[in-house]
Amino acid sequence: MALHLLKLCVGPSSIEELEARISHNRAEALRLGSDPATVHVTRMFPKRAKDIAGRGSIYWVMKGTLICRQPIRAIEPVTGQDGIERCRLVLDPAVTPVSPRPCRPFQGWRYLEAGDAPADLDRASAGEVADMPESLRRELASLGLI
Repeated sequence: MALHLLKLCVGPSSIEELEARISHNRAEALRLGSDPATVHVTRMFPKRAKDIAGRGSIYWVMKGTLICRQPIRAIEPVTGQDGIERCRLVLDPAVTPVSPRPCRPFQGWRYLEAGDAPADLDRASAGEVADMPESLRRELASLGLI
């Protein structure tokens, strides 16, 4: 079974903003001739990285709601310019909306077992919910209605 990471998304407050950031970062990397991979760098390296890389996803919490995910392609150690070891998560650039779920704030990241992960939100499985604006889905989830 895959293991996932749960993390607060700092900056973007919607899926559209996250996708715009990913596009901007990719275009900027290509313009500068550097690696255009979608990455997220975090301080700690997951001890269970072998259970995550290539099989799991990072689930993003925005504005108190677990709202979307990105598959994790690889987990690599990296040293910052300050000499501190960090963890580089290489992510798939595609952002997949999931069934929204309220989530309290926390620091760092948390493991998310596959059985506890919310289902992807697509027309086949979610019907009309997939067509709702993200803000409405978020509000209904906070009220416990979806």
